[in-house]
Amino acid sequence: MTSNKLSVTMIKSKHGRLPNHQACLKGLGLSRINQTVEVLNTPENRGMIKKIAYMLKVEER
Repeated sequence: MTSNKLSVTMIKSKHGRLPNHQACLKGLGLSRINQTVEVLNTPENRGMIKKIAYMLKVEER
């Protein structure tokens, strides 16, 4: 059974990244390094997380 929420933490800066990657960060609600947000475990959010996985730390809640 998969969890309902994901805890997503930004671990790398958004500066100098591709515009699409910066848009994914904004879509997830992340703006600062070490900021953590909880998002629903949906295919849309999973897609954004997969695109910028190198910038994030993800934990299931």
